[in-house]
Amino acid sequence: MSDFGYFRVSAVSPELRVANVHFNVEQILQSLKLLEEKSVQIAVFPELSLTGYTCGDLFFQETLLAEAKKGLKKLVEESSKFNLIFIVGFPLRVESKLYNCAGIVGNGKLYGVVPKTYIPNTREFYEKRWFGSNLQTKIISLLEENVPFGSDLVFTSEDNSEISFGVEICQDLWAVEPISTKLANLGAKLIFNLSASDEWIGKAEYRRNLVLSQSARLNCGYIYAGSGPWESTTDMVFSGHCIIAENGKLLAESRNFSFKSEYVVSDIDIQLLTKERNYNDTFSSSDLSMTSKVSVKLRDLNTGDFFRKVRKHPFIPEDLLERASVCNEVFNIQSTGLARRLLQIKSKDVVIGVSGGLDSTLALLVCIETFRKLDLPLSGIHAIIMPGFGTSKKTFTNARQLCQLLGLSVEVIDIKKSVALHLNEIDVDIKEQNLVFENAQARERTQILMDLANKYNGIVVGTGDLSEIALGWSTYNADHMSMYNVNAGIPKTLVRFVIDWASDNLFDNRVRKVLKNILALPSTPELLQSDGKEINQVTEEIVGPFELNDFFMYYSVRYGFSPKKIFYLAKVAFSELYSDMEIYKWLVNYYKRFFVNQFKRSCMPDGPKVGAIDLSPRGNWRMPSDAEYEIWTKELENIKSKV
Repeated sequence: MSDFGYFRVSAVSPELRVANVHFNVEQILQSLKLLEEKSVQIAVFPELSLTGYTCGDLFFQETLLAEAKKGLKKLVEESSKFNLIFIVGFPLRVESKLYNCAGIVGNGKLYGVVPKTYIPNTREFYEKRWFGSNLQTKIISLLEENVPFGSDLVFTSEDNSEISFGVEICQDLWAVEPISTKLANLGAKLIFNLSASDEWIGKAEYRRNLVLSQSARLNCGYIYAGSGPWESTTDMVFSGHCIIAENGKLLAESRNFSFKSEYVVSDIDIQLLTKERNYNDTFSSSDLSMTSKVSVKLRDLNTGDFFRKVRKHPFIPEDLLERASVCNEVFNIQSTGLARRLLQIKSKDVVIGVSGGLDSTLALLVCIETFRKLDLPLSGIHAIIMPGFGTSKKTFTNARQLCQLLGLSVEVIDIKKSVALHLNEIDVDIKEQNLVFENAQARERTQILMDLANKYNGIVVGTGDLSEIALGWSTYNADHMSMYNVNAGIPKTLVRFVIDWASDNLFDNRVRKVLKNILALPSTPELLQSDGKEINQVTEEIVGPFELNDFFMYYSVRYGFSPKKIFYLAKVAFSELYSDMEIYKWLVNYYKRFFVNQFKRSCMPDGPKVGAIDLSPRGNWRMPSDAEYEIWTKELENIKSKV
């Protein structure tokens, strides 16, 4: 797991007794035993977890402060029995002033102490009554040791400099300039927050959004541990809210108002965070020489379990409302991109080849929406159906019905005679059914569309989607080419959902019925000879399941993960659908096709970027057309021996 860049963290809200340090220390130790069994590498406990946050003026009592120090000492001594780092909260007097602190403990050591910087003194909070801030001391004497002290401490693994973390305490996150922002700029990829945030209506959602937003802004993992209901309820109630977020995504959460100890565990992807920061060049401008670095010894994560959900379809939101919102946004981006191009060239006409398949269907719907936006007559949409040797009755009927129900005039141009004549002229036997036979049909269709675009003084709207562009699943200078491709940024798995959303929200029942019929059919190029009754060519049998290819593309292009890591993630996500050998087979196929077909992407038409991944050579993806893929092939061969 460590080889893949995963790092296991936990946020804990333990059972607690206010001002009973002995009890609280024992609860922390019990929690550590459970976390040790789960191979957790770093755990964080709530703010002032040794004493309780709600001690009030008891923080002025020498007895409580002395007990807190004894409790910390015991935890440091006991930490040698555990193979993990943990962070606890305690009050500490330094130079005659009391501070709300976090102690970073592990391997029998107190690695450092981080004081709270922003002390709330408003509404229900009045911490300035007890605690101070802004102590400039960098080293303090504690437990007979000199210990690093300060809010700018960044802790880094002795064995892996990519693993680094910082600590902030509750209000430090809520401030105008959060401490975590500074820590991230100083290199911390993980932020741990010890908190005692009370509950009132709406606050939990705000807190969650704050954590998610900060993890996204900082491209970091954010681990938040909140105090639980055993805190005093004299004036406030605490829920034990624990959150683990990564780069804006929620990995784990617990908020049960439970009187028992609660914790969440998740595996943070350090490689992913590193890649994101590579793209975010604001981090490179940080002055790392100002960092107060502390080296810590961290365990490796060598375990078979995996505390992380891997989604099968990373391009598609799981939440239905969010999915609908994404589909609406995709449709708007597509139609706005096409509308802007038509306005630029002062054209009121588009030409589009309609096959009855998914991609041309979506592109056609986008054309309809574009003309609505521009208040143009639909007569400017020239839908061309070009049946060939492999066209089935189902796809032809769907294409024609869809165009007619949308109120479009349809031109049907049979390409069989012209293709046969062309093949005869170049001395190719039409009976061979080879690549020349297939590509000749694709190029004939494109030639017709281009010439019609000249005839109508319009442009050819492209239909090839992002998945096909990644796989090179197009004929060069045929369906590969258009004058503006509205689907260029949309993966195949998302194409289906956008069509489904559009059918339910933008069109009447008659159109909806045809769209559902189209969605029910498999993707097919229909380029081989058939009897016309049934589909005899299925794309996914040739290039592999699109859900796998989109998965591979997401992690290879978006994050640059290795084949080995992608194979592992795919096994986790698709274990119930595909065997390891099937996943391996299509992963090999994906890498080969992706590399050898870059030359098609190097001269692809204009089209709007829709999501985080874009393969335009003018946008996100710049790759030489003649790159070698030997090192990826070797890694894949090493995987095969273990499948």
